[in-house]
This record gives sequence, C-alpha cells and structure tokens, in this order.
Amino acid sequence: MTTATQQDLHAYCLETAQRAKRASRQLATLPTEVKNAWLLQSADELMGSTDSILAANALDLEAAPGFGLSDASVDRLRLDESRIATIAGGLREIVALQDPVGETIEGGVRPNGLEVRKIRVPLGTVFFIYESRPNVTVDAAAICVKSGNSVILRGGKEAMHSSAAMVEVLLRVGERTGIPPGAIELVETTDRAAVGRFLALPEWIDVAIPRGGKGLIERVVTEARMPVIKHFDGNCHVYVDADVDEQMATSIVVNSKCQRMGVCNACESLLIHRAVATKLLPRIAAELTSRGVEIRGDARTCEQVADAVTASEEDWKTEYLGPTISVKIVDDLSQAVDHINTYGSHHTDAIVTNALDAANRFLAEVDSSAVMVNASTRFNDGGQFGLGAEIGISTDRFHARGPCGLKELTTYKYVVMGCGQVLN
Repeated sequence: MTTATQQDLHAYCLETAQRAKRASRQLATLPTEVKNAWLLQSADELMGSTDSILAANALDLEAAPGFGLSDASVDRLRLDESRIATIAGGLREIVALQDPVGETIEGGVRPNGLEVRKIRVPLGTVFFIYESRPNVTVDAAAICVKSGNSVILRGGKEAMHSSAAMVEVLLRVGERTGIPPGAIELVETTDRAAVGRFLALPEWIDVAIPRGGKGLIERVVTEARMPVIKHFDGNCHVYVDADVDEQMATSIVVNSKCQRMGVCNACESLLIHRAVATKLLPRIAAELTSRGVEIRGDARTCEQVADAVTASEEDWKTEYLGPTISVKIVDDLSQAVDHINTYGSHHTDAIVTNALDAANRFLAEVDSSAVMVNASTRFNDGGQFGLGAEIGISTDRFHARGPCGLKELTTYKYVVMGCGQVLN
C-alpha cells in the first residue's frame, strides 16, 4: 500500500468516525417517537424493497464460492422473502420495547436535601464488525439507534451488496423521519486495514463489538484502543443427567444441535450420565446421525455408538458450527460441570434432569452467560429472551453478559439536583 493510499484510508476512517460521533450527540436526546417512527417506516420500506434486496443478495451468493464459504456460512448469507419479513418484523418488535435512555435505575433524596439519581445514557458511538450476516446489519442499526447510539457497520465483504441495499433503505427513511446524518455509517471499503484504523480512534469511537469467527475477535481485542464487548466461541453443552425423561432429553439434544447448526448457541458437545448412557445414548445418537451429524466420542461413547469416531483433546474445545458433535459419558454431575467449565466458552450450557437439586447445582456451578434447565441451548437469544434484536451474545463479565439488547448498549451517569447546598 502506498503512502498516499494509507493517508486516504486514514482520512476516510477518521471522517466516518467523526460523523458518527457528531450524530451520537444528537441521538442521545432524540425523542422516542422519532426513533420509533423510523423503525416502523423502515420495516415497511424493507418489505417494499424486497426485490432490490434479493437482487443484491443474489450477487453476494454468486460470489460466495470465491470466498470459500462453508455451507453454514452460505446459509447465514442467504436472504429470501421470509427472512426479509422476519427482519422487518424485528424492527416492529423493537418499537414495542421501552426506550432505555433517561430511565432512572435508582435514586433518592439525601439527608441534606440533594436528589441523587442514576440514569441510563447511551454508550456513544459503536464500531460493529461482523461477518456474512446481512440480517445483522439491520438488527445492529436498529438497536443502536433506539438506544441512542450511532453505529459504524463494518460487515464482511461476503455480504457487502446485501448490506448496502438494506442500509440504503434505512438511510432513506432516516432522512425523512429526522434521524441525524451519520447515525448509521456503512464502511464502504473492504480493505482489512480499515478495521485497524477504526480501532485506533478511541476519541471518536466509544466501544467496539466484533461478531464473527475467533480470529476476527482476537484481532479486535488485540488492536482496539477502546473497550470491546465480545465472545470468542460458542462451545455450548447439553448435559443429560441420571434422573431424566428420555423423550425430553432426546428432543432437547437434537434441537440444540440440529435446529440450526451454524450459529453460536448450537450445542457442540453432549455429556451424558453413565447411569443412562447404555439405554439412552444409542437413541440420541441415531437421531443425530439420521440428520447427518458425525459423533466424536470418548472411549465409552465409541463402545455404545458404532458409528462414533474417537474424539481428540481438541474436539472438547471446538465450536464446529456444522454437523459434528463431541460426546462424553461422565460419572456424575460434578464431572460434567468440571468438563464444561474446563472446555466450554462460557456461552450457553443446559442440563436435562428431573432432579431439582441437580438443576440447582448446575445453575450455581456452571460459569456461563446463560444456563438452561430442560430447554434447548438455542433459546439464548435476544428475541427469545424478550430483548428484541441483539447486537451479539457477550461472554464477558464487563460491561455486558449474555444477549446484548437495548439496555446493554447503555451506561449510566449520576444526576444531582440541589437547591443551593454547599459542602462544609
């Protein structure tokens, strides 16, 4: 890259971030009714623009083989009329959610008469980096604007045409409804160096949120000079306990793994108590293999399941995002919990059990952003939790954990009202 090109890229990134920062100051005080009008009209216009969006998506799908995308990645990239309708429906759902900006978290009057309140305020400007997910473009823009934040969207080149078509709709509607210019910025260059440029602008960008593969997230964490909300892996587990309903266990395992394999809350590892393994594991394995899932198991699993192959140490750590699952027979709940806390990614883990004491121990001892009892791991999702669209599922402890919706895109400040008080 020539010096002139580097300077041009730096100028582009700086100007984009500055526009977004200016917009964030206006968004922080924008009335809820203006934001909701934009969301509703954007939903209608996305539906009305289905043909042009699908035409743009077809260009991305045509180019997908050249990017070496897996089948799961192509599935995430693909749009159809139903998926566009779902995206539009997501915007309408966000309208129904309470605007968090200005909400009083707690407060009261001090003995000296000062009124002290802790209120929600937007984070500011969000730099959002994501891969091959055109629907996420709209979700991220919507929840950022509704929560009073501007957003710089840096999607993967694989979905560039689709993202551009949908952002064009959002901007067109924003112009006529009063959303400030710069509130939604789509990075137009596919130059990977642009990510580093944005990550070096902490004076203009308040938080970075990467959503994609582990390599992308590691790069952002290494280079970012502002806080990062992230999750590295979705290595999710289902543990089938000794006291269990066999039909429920089978259904939950199969749904957790197979309902949609290329997503971060899909089950990647099955743990099953030895007391029920002989009877139940072959049944579960048959359901999984009938759906094309390869089983990689420990020695005891390979004895029970003829088609299983021996798992390596690496398999216990792996987020497959496809038709493979690791399986281990454990001696008890303690061994299951230890395995999850050792090899898991603190994302989503579930127990299937009829025993209340086992469920409570699992909830208390498994260190993950979401812990499920007798439910599929696929429910760890902003929409399923009633948060509306999410910008990601964080496995951090700070600033947010689990699905990041509207409230997770705010921070707080203290507001103090007095009537002349001075400190003696």
